[in-house]
Amino acid sequence: MTPVKPVHAPQTGFAVVGNELQVGGVALSLLAERVGSTPFFAYDRALLSQRVAQVRAALPPAVRLHYSIKANPMAALVQHMASMVDGLDVASAQELRIALDTGCDPAAIAFAGPGKTDAELRQALAAGICINLESMREIDTVARLAGELHVAPSVILRINPDFELKSSGMRMGGGAKPFGIDAEQAPGAMARLAAHGIALLGFHIFSGSQSLKADAIIEAHARSVALAQQLAEYALAPLSMLNLGAGFGIPYFPGEQPLALDAIGANLAQCVARLHGQLAGARVSIEAGRYLVGEAGVYVARVTDRKISRGQVFLVTDGGMHHHLAASGNLGQVIRKNYPVAIGNRMASTALETCSVVGPLCTPLDILADRMELPNAVPGDLVVVFQSGAYGLSASPVGFLGHPAAREVLVGTQLQRTQDEVLK
Repeated sequence: MTPVKPVHAPQTGFAVVGNELQVGGVALSLLAERVGSTPFFAYDRALLSQRVAQVRAALPPAVRLHYSIKANPMAALVQHMASMVDGLDVASAQELRIALDTGCDPAAIAFAGPGKTDAELRQALAAGICINLESMREIDTVARLAGELHVAPSVILRINPDFELKSSGMRMGGGAKPFGIDAEQAPGAMARLAAHGIALLGFHIFSGSQSLKADAIIEAHARSVALAQQLAEYALAPLSMLNLGAGFGIPYFPGEQPLALDAIGANLAQCVARLHGQLAGARVSIEAGRYLVGEAGVYVARVTDRKISRGQVFLVTDGGMHHHLAASGNLGQVIRKNYPVAIGNRMASTALETCSVVGPLCTPLDILADRMELPNAVPGDLVVVFQSGAYGLSASPVGFLGHPAAREVLVGTQLQRTQDEVLK
């Protein structure tokens, strides 16, 4: 028998009416006219809200939910997310400005990342946000700058644990890492803070991201809480914050399935209960980026040419790796695999062919889909790349070869009806 070819997890978040994909209740071809040009990224406001509600339902009420802006820093999207989450996590001065513009309480904004400059730290201190300290140098620098500005800094220590998040797409902890202070060095860092007269609020322990294995995330959360309890014994005063990261992944490639959240939430409830037995009143937070926004976005490019080279069909589009590096397979993939792709204005078509979707760049790396089975398409049709709400435009080499930038739009109103109501 011919082996069954693995397929992508069903893309059911976006409705289809007739032959057209809908984004925010708008038919794709009409949305393209509304945007004014292709390529573009479109983010569905209702899907963002639904995902936040889904996570809230799975998490214990005591666990706070933060949005990590680096996943998608589009200002309108961040504003929408800020209205639904408990805090925002930033990793640069530009992201800090975006976060402050939302009106979010500065005390609910955290600044993480290695190599923060003096200028960035001055901005963070002046804004009154929480700084995740990632080195001994940062401790000394924050102490000096806080003295110059006559402010009391809000700080937590980012800890590099001696374990990693198993089965994760990116491993942020365990072994030698540029992120955070090694767990065994944490007592010394805490003593250094005390010597500067700086109160420590808590810890940030983040061991990895993009995991689809609930068991691996459960283990990482449990070990992170145990490590926090161990390190808290060195604190001179009760700690009030613990950021556990998240690690929640979304399915991109054939054979991958969505993450099971319920078991993770149940484990977090037990973790919080154990933590509060020792650190009464400590606020536990989860930071998520990709998981909250990744599946709510699509990248849309228009077919400009259809050509056949030695029997292989190529759909050439006006978009590509300069806008969506991850979908091209050039952002972390060892073996290139296809994102879920569709012809957005031929969703009901049954006439299929094997083809490759490529961009306009003069490089063989500019591939959006390699030998996928898609509806027969012609110039003018709209190619859709799903799972494009996170690490899309802002994670891509937009200046490469000088092609025009893609636009971004947030679609749907605050009072948008559910898709079920729209389709009735």
